[in-house]
Amino acid sequence: MPNVFRTHYAGELSLALEGEVVTVSGWVKRIRDHGGLVFFEVWDRSGLVQVVADPTTVDYEPIKQVRLEYVVKVEGEVKRRPSGTENLQHRTGDVEIRISRLTVLNACKPLPFLVEDDAEVQENVRLLYRYLDLRRPRMIENLRVRHSAMQATRKFLSDNGFMEVETPILTKSTPEGARDFLVPSRLTRGHFYALPQSPQLFKQLLMVAGFDRYFQIARCFRDEDLRADRQPEFTQIDIEASFLTLEEFLEVNERLLEKIFGELEIPLERPLRRISYKDAIETYGTDKPDVRFGMHLKDLSAVFSGSSLEVFRKAMESGGVIKGLKPEGLNEFPPKEQSVLEEMARSVGLGGLTIIRREGGALKGRLTRHFSEAETSGTIETLGLGDGEWGILAVGPNARLCTALSQVRLYFRDKLGLVPAGSHAFLWVVDFPLLEYDEAEGRYTSMHHPFTAPMDEDVHKLEQDPLAVRAKAYDMVLDGNEIGGGSMRIYNSALQERVFSLLAISKEEARQKFGFLLDALAYGAPPHGGIAYGLDRIVTLVVGASSIRDVIAFPKTQKGTCLMTQAPSPVSEDQLQELGIRLVKSKAETGGLDA
Repeated sequence: MPNVFRTHYAGELSLALEGEVVTVSGWVKRIRDHGGLVFFEVWDRSGLVQVVADPTTVDYEPIKQVRLEYVVKVEGEVKRRPSGTENLQHRTGDVEIRISRLTVLNACKPLPFLVEDDAEVQENVRLLYRYLDLRRPRMIENLRVRHSAMQATRKFLSDNGFMEVETPILTKSTPEGARDFLVPSRLTRGHFYALPQSPQLFKQLLMVAGFDRYFQIARCFRDEDLRADRQPEFTQIDIEASFLTLEEFLEVNERLLEKIFGELEIPLERPLRRISYKDAIETYGTDKPDVRFGMHLKDLSAVFSGSSLEVFRKAMESGGVIKGLKPEGLNEFPPKEQSVLEEMARSVGLGGLTIIRREGGALKGRLTRHFSEAETSGTIETLGLGDGEWGILAVGPNARLCTALSQVRLYFRDKLGLVPAGSHAFLWVVDFPLLEYDEAEGRYTSMHHPFTAPMDEDVHKLEQDPLAVRAKAYDMVLDGNEIGGGSMRIYNSALQERVFSLLAISKEEARQKFGFLLDALAYGAPPHGGIAYGLDRIVTLVVGASSIRDVIAFPKTQKGTCLMTQAPSPVSEDQLQELGIRLVKSKAETGGLDA
């Protein structure tokens, strides 16, 4: 049945349709009255096309009414634009529609801002009128890319035997990570559901149930402090599979990534590079390194092992290290910029940075007069400093030091333009430690989560040397951003109990939090593993957006609010009473008194 409102989308018109009569419906942009001919553009999600109205050949009354963002239906003939008037910025830039009839379908109030990509508008105004902001070509393209990634995911996984299964949104609170969003139950007063931080437990139960290849484009919820790459609700590509080895599972994932990014016109060469967690930290200072440029961290602890400098000597005596890097291609390094980097180091708990420069065979810098000849030559050699080149040293606990130098490295990446435009690097980070030791709590904690399996060859170390046990865990890193992570799971009840014991999770606590999963593991759980990719983050990187808010249709602000709908909002006293809830004022609201 023909569509009354359109025969074509605006962005589909081309010279191949020259001479045909078409109908296009959409919104109006850029009205220009040239005194005899009226030009404007009609756009829809596919693009835009120029239309021309000649008052001598068409009813001019509706044309006079047209304003920006009016909704119109245009009927007319596709014509080649006159030579010299083509607009090569648009796919339809060599054609136009000569209007035979225009119908105004709806008016539009005066706009709060121009619906254009380059219009300078505060973000809170964009979010308040999100339905207008989404009309911008850049936003339409961002969501088109998101759609393409989702469709490529579904097609590949379905073609490779994975079933899409939905898991519950209302579930049990199992506080192991971020804070849960809680939902009160009206039918069971005083009890609460939690919104899922991920489908982790349910996808493992699906493996026990025999659905050996599962996936879901899953909505997840975390009540945590927000920033540019966080939202209280987000979307992940969630995958779990049984009866695959670690190598087989990673190979399937590489083919999935090849399909997704190929659809987005980003090439990916398999097999993907791998780097161990230890090497990533030691070389780049982070477990999500950007490997598209050098500037590697170098260990200078041996160079300064007998240093007369008290700050160096005391740091190493207390278990610290000395590391440095050389900013590639840095010519000028004014004191103001040096102060920025030193403050960066102090923000992660270091005393600061030592900034040096080679001049001939000597080093210049705040502390270099205290360097011995061997320390000077050792520093020059280790960092590879040429005459006139700069170096940056840091001393302190290895973890803080690596964090600081990793940030310094990224600072110079952006300042010096060390990464060619359009280049991308995919990387598996593997061989994570299974456990970390939390000094504050005095116990071991999971590097990933308590269901992560240890490497088979390290299981015997669980009780003797827990921190030496490597996990069957893996992160996918793109351009210095973690876009996915997962692990092979513990599927044996006895091994799970050993890991819980190391984590100081008692049998009673384990039963309370994960009882249904522990029961399931005792009923013939297969070997299995999984991964989750951050869809929002992937699309953000692909389109070059600065925030995941730019790739989500209706996002929240950094305070977790929706300016458009005014959520969250108060509810009536009747609703609260029905749920058995009484609001209690905080001490800040009561002047320090208990409410």
